[in-house]
Amino acid sequence: MRFIRYSVVNAGRPQNIGQYKNTMKIIATFNIKGGVGKTSTAVNLAYLAAQGGSRTLVWDLDPQGASSYYFRIKPKIKGGSKKLIEGKRELDDMIKGTDFDNLDLLPSDFSFRNLDLVLESKKKPTHRLEKLLKPLSQEYDFIFLDCPPSISLLSEAVFKAADILLSPVIPTTLSIRTLDQLKQFLKEENNKKVRVMPFFSMVDRRKKMHLDILETTSKQFPELLKTTIPYASDIERMGIERMPLGGFVKSGRSIKAYQDLWEEINLNL
Repeated sequence: MRFIRYSVVNAGRPQNIGQYKNTMKIIATFNIKGGVGKTSTAVNLAYLAAQGGSRTLVWDLDPQGASSYYFRIKPKIKGGSKKLIEGKRELDDMIKGTDFDNLDLLPSDFSFRNLDLVLESKKKPTHRLEKLLKPLSQEYDFIFLDCPPSISLLSEAVFKAADILLSPVIPTTLSIRTLDQLKQFLKEENNKKVRVMPFFSMVDRRKKMHLDILETTSKQFPELLKTTIPYASDIERMGIERMPLGGFVKSGRSIKAYQDLWEEINLNL
């Protein structure tokens, strides 16, 4: 059963900029490389959007179901990926309310590991996600897509559906290389709709290599956001607490970093 709780608690607080545009924004957290902080980014930014009063949905597209785990929701969809992609069940029927006002989740399902095969059997497969999400435009201000790593048919469908690709990048050579690969792929596909917003994640300022890359990479990728997310134990604690960082931490450099990142994204919408 679905529960959506629209909060009045935040009525006196500044609202998200995106809310005033009266247009749903789809933000995909994506990187070809795994383990770079995609899920923690999606979960924490969605939480901040919801706390600011925006109607927010997280769609956990990763068969590992990490976002679903963080929100204490079973990663299971009746009928699995096949019925979902075929449109035999409305997305609206699969959405679950979370423990946080204004914040809903479309859970993962282990069958999502076969999403590429399911999409491949459909006409215009790269447009399927866009078509599925369109009816939700009157219900939500922001939809966050927590994406699995790799370039695949599913990721191509994400690129068609999303307004923004929010790409966490660890300040290492291999991680930066994947950002270059992503930009090259979008260029070859002539995808001018989606906007790539990379930012540094899991930054350890005790490491000279991290500091050196932070200093030099901005010239190579001028679109890099200024905000960096630290490598920190409280972010890792999300897996123990099973909730967004703001659910159990009220202050500190990690939550401040996500707040700054969300503010910077809003200013660039």
